[in-house]
Amino acid sequence: MILWNVVLAGGVGSRFWPLSTPERPKQLLPLISEAPMLRDTLNRMTPLAPPERTLVLTNASLRDAILALEPSLPPENVIAEPRPAGTCAALAWAARTIQARSGPEAVMVCVHADWAISDVEQFQRTLLDAATIAHDERALVTVGIVPSRPDPGFGYIQPGERLREVNGPGGDADQVRRVARFVEKPDRERAETMVRDGYLWNSGIFAWRVGDLLDEIRALTPEVQPSLDAAGDNLAAFFAQVQSIAIDVGVLERSQRVLVLPGRFGWDDVGTWAALHRVRAHDAADNAVSGPSFLLQASGNVVHAQDTAVVLYGVEDMVVVARDGLVLVTTREKAADLKTLLDALPANLRGPT
Repeated sequence: MILWNVVLAGGVGSRFWPLSTPERPKQLLPLISEAPMLRDTLNRMTPLAPPERTLVLTNASLRDAILALEPSLPPENVIAEPRPAGTCAALAWAARTIQARSGPEAVMVCVHADWAISDVEQFQRTLLDAATIAHDERALVTVGIVPSRPDPGFGYIQPGERLREVNGPGGDADQVRRVARFVEKPDRERAETMVRDGYLWNSGIFAWRVGDLLDEIRALTPEVQPSLDAAGDNLAAFFAQVQSIAIDVGVLERSQRVLVLPGRFGWDDVGTWAALHRVRAHDAADNAVSGPSFLLQASGNVVHAQDTAVVLYGVEDMVVVARDGLVLVTTREKAADLKTLLDALPANLRGPT
């Protein structure tokens, strides 16, 4: 089995304003550890496949920054999308690129650059299991995270018919199942019901033989396939005409070849400032703090201080971000809705987003 890593590292991360900018979005920021998130992701993936078999899919404006961050990546392995066109277009082009280099039976394992993973070894074992299943079963495999809470911020997967077993954490057998259906982000009450009923979080971790993915796109995805055929080897031509659609909608929800493998490795999608409270280390008062700060009679807060000291006294569940003379103060609950704030801010405060 020839294995390739594919890392999705596009987007500007506007929900991490004011720290994230188009030139330095969240995947290039040290939000969880001392290293940028993309650096942590590549470190986790290198044991699966070397840099010469690793593709990074990103915005055209970030190509140089990513090559500077990871000089071992061959320049041709950083695929710079001229415009955002959804994950289906990006992964279709990645599959086509891998097929040209390694043939249709090569397996690509797809991850995003903005996740927190607490059990890296189990993460790697699960991805290798997913790749093996994809290769052996000629299936499109997704890893569904076993939920730790009923979170309405995630999509969900309903597992269906049992297909086979693999060794899970602690020697227990994990069931590989067909996917009965995908569910978009539910309200909290429905999320609670689905967690009780054994649904899994839709993580966005995928494994498949590149030929199998391209076959399914050819059969099921008219939003992408005509552009893929017409563009030849011209990336700019492909992205100029392809329709934007997510891989979940364009392929997985339409395919009969999708399997799900449970994942238990401390996965979290770091989508907002509030998410950092789940993935950063806490002080004795349950605060997640980075940078110069002093907190007294304060608990449950997220603080990110860059070049400016932050002092909190007598407050709970706040988010405070300080950088370059600008300070954002909100609550952990409101941090998920920074778009409303950014839309209302005057340009001189908002800056590039």
